Amino acid sequence: MTVTRFAPSPTGHIHVGNLRTALMNFLIARQSGGEFILRIDDTDPERSKEEYVDAIKEDLEWLGLHWDRVERQSDRLDRYAAAADELRAKGRFYEAFETPVELDLKRKKQLNMGKPPVYDRAALSLSDAEKDALRAERGQGVWRFKLDHARIEWTDGVLGDISIDAASVSDPVLIRQDGQVLYTIASVVDDMEMGVTHVVRGSDHVTNTATQIQIIEALGGTPPSFAHHSLLTGPQGEALSKRLGTLALRDLRARGVQPMALLSLMARLGSSDPVELRDDMGALIDGFDITKFGSAPTKFDVEDLFPLTGRYLQTLALEDVADTVRDIGVPDELAERFWTVTRENIQTLHDLEGWWVRLRDGAEPVIADEDRDFISQAMSLLPDAPFDDGTWSSWTSAVKEATGRKGKGLFMPLRLALTGQARGPEMADLMPLMQVVKARG
Repeated sequence: MTVTRFAPSPTGHIHVGNLRTALMNFLIARQSGGEFILRIDDTDPERSKEEYVDAIKEDLEWLGLHWDRVERQSDRLDRYAAAADELRAKGRFYEAFETPVELDLKRKKQLNMGKPPVYDRAALSLSDAEKDALRAERGQGVWRFKLDHARIEWTDGVLGDISIDAASVSDPVLIRQDGQVLYTIASVVDDMEMGVTHVVRGSDHVTNTATQIQIIEALGGTPPSFAHHSLLTGPQGEALSKRLGTLALRDLRARGVQPMALLSLMARLGSSDPVELRDDMGALIDGFDITKFGSAPTKFDVEDLFPLTGRYLQTLALEDVADTVRDIGVPDELAERFWTVTRENIQTLHDLEGWWVRLRDGAEPVIADEDRDFISQAMSLLPDAPFDDGTWSSWTSAVKEATGRKGKGLFMPLRLALTGQARGPEMADLMPLMQVVKARG
């Protein structure tokens, strides 16, 4: 059975970059009827907050990314300790005592000598007495995994064949000086014990993957299939990291983005398939193919979400938006007509209120100086109420005959005078609704 996981840290709200990882893992699991695990990476007690755990769940539920079970790494510290003991017993785990300043000096020296800035394993030559002395002076050290200096190879689901020389990578720290277990070993133990078969994550984890493959093998496990998707950039190719605070999922929801618009974009962005709006999760699942994604950085423009949201809203019936329509004050007897007239002229549901206010209170006319006489003459030709779907056509025909205006020079000044907007619903539909709302007072 296919088993995937999404493992966010509850240290903040999840954003579009996190969503890409979550969605790909979710779709792969659902394609095969497998299992999708939500795994909370909360091994850092100082930075992890329960409010963010709740927020992560809320955001995923809003999108319809329902998990099969929840795991918390803070509940599994004994499992990580047992794995650490096993690595010590196998001679693959050692304690190191260098300070950050000392490590930085070592890296600079290596770079000056034209060598890769890799940890020199000086701690392996320490005697027991020297270790005791360092503990007395500095406290506990960090625990590093001793890499086997061989090539680490795997076939990546996105990047293809990968080969990394382990000698070019520092022995990773798995346990900090304060005893905190780090992601590198916690993830390995979890993936092994939870039967994770496929891991999809960002390309910034490629080196982590190389070291984790060796850790898994040292613990007697079989590595899962790995795929590393490209990282998102801004629309001009700029780093997205500085803008992620404004791209949290809850912020996009507050701006009116609809779940299927967001999912439709993120399920295809960066692949060879075109972005197409889907109206249900099943269509996204059926059409997903991770092998179609490229390795190049992927441009993401948040503004692309709003036309997609508008197109999605056009597919909805009144019953799908009835609460919103009622909340902005539209009477129930006008709700169906109001939604039918306005839904093709909004990008989010927030836009509905503006149209209702214009209908209810009347729009501020926009009349250019050169059009004032024309508008005055046109208004004198306006038929008496009630208006119907033929009023706009008969009125503009009369105005055309009287003034000689035609095309945009005829229709645009009239629209601006009546609605204050250069764009909007068909005037043939809007005029009768405007008149009915005005008549209600």
